[in-house]
Amino acid sequence: MNTTMSHAAINGDAARAAKGRPGQATAPSGCSEPHAGGSVGAAPPVVYGASERPPRGDYTRAGADYTCPQDYDSYTAADHDTYRRLYARQAALLPGLACDEFIAALPSLGASDHIPRFEDINQRLRQATGWEIVTVPGLIPEVPFFTLLANRKFPVTDWIRKPEEFDYIVEPDVFHDLFGHVPLLFNPIFADHMQEYGKGGLKAHGLGACEQLSRLYWYTVEFGLIQQKDGLRAYGAGILSSSGELQHSVQSPEPQRLPLDIKRVMRTRYKIDSYQQTYFVINSFQELFDKTAPDFTPIYQRLHGLPDIAAGARPAEEEVVQH
Repeated sequence: MNTTMSHAAINGDAARAAKGRPGQATAPSGCSEPHAGGSVGAAPPVVYGASERPPRGDYTRAGADYTCPQDYDSYTAADHDTYRRLYARQAALLPGLACDEFIAALPSLGASDHIPRFEDINQRLRQATGWEIVTVPGLIPEVPFFTLLANRKFPVTDWIRKPEEFDYIVEPDVFHDLFGHVPLLFNPIFADHMQEYGKGGLKAHGLGACEQLSRLYWYTVEFGLIQQKDGLRAYGAGILSSSGELQHSVQSPEPQRLPLDIKRVMRTRYKIDSYQQTYFVINSFQELFDKTAPDFTPIYQRLHGLPDIAAGARPAEEEVVQH
């Protein structure tokens, strides 16, 4: 998941210490544009927040929309092995913790013993929901990200972490983006929600409301939980690609779990350096689609000037979802 918000919580454990999703160094604030690390090629590298770390990824490959061909020939045997080991570890943790829709769709990624070719996934994905994944060299700005989503295109980073980064990586890599995000794009309702999010993001950018919308992305697409008949399960990519947060979010008695309320979510800060203290729960993807379908402009107006709610705040009057 490549962008200001999609890249905020990337890889659960990896997202802990630096991931505000963006660049994973800090969370996006407002709708400010990221700083360009110098004009290289058609698309300058992207750095979010105050990070002094050079952007990762070869942006000389990117066009004006930040997309580029997947550099498949550059993958080494070690790269494919890293993907295989990450996939095997995470897949073994899914039963009883990940939502049914994710588990059912995961095989659509193809073979798990090597990094898949994006065009192979796209053949299945286009047929299922009309979506496709496109390659990007790394983090991309908000407007290109929203524009891609609005056109049913999901940006996926094509480089993979080094073996020494197996348990911790700052930016989202190909494993996080593919394993965490792409399976649910095979679900028609969730796929439609993601397109509407992209359209809403373009509108929020014009209204100066990207901070509010980024919180919605964080607490749903990245760290969302869903109540199934057989119990609470995870559907957020930041959870599903994290060995630690997957168990914490569903089983730990420590965090609070609240029913999804759009205004509450948009006022709630989130943690980028630890497991989440608050999770928001839906009962179905149809509920997520229905609650996020209306025009948010009146909500942005009502929230203007209201104080933020701390990530772990526990107002006594709120209903808590039992797990």
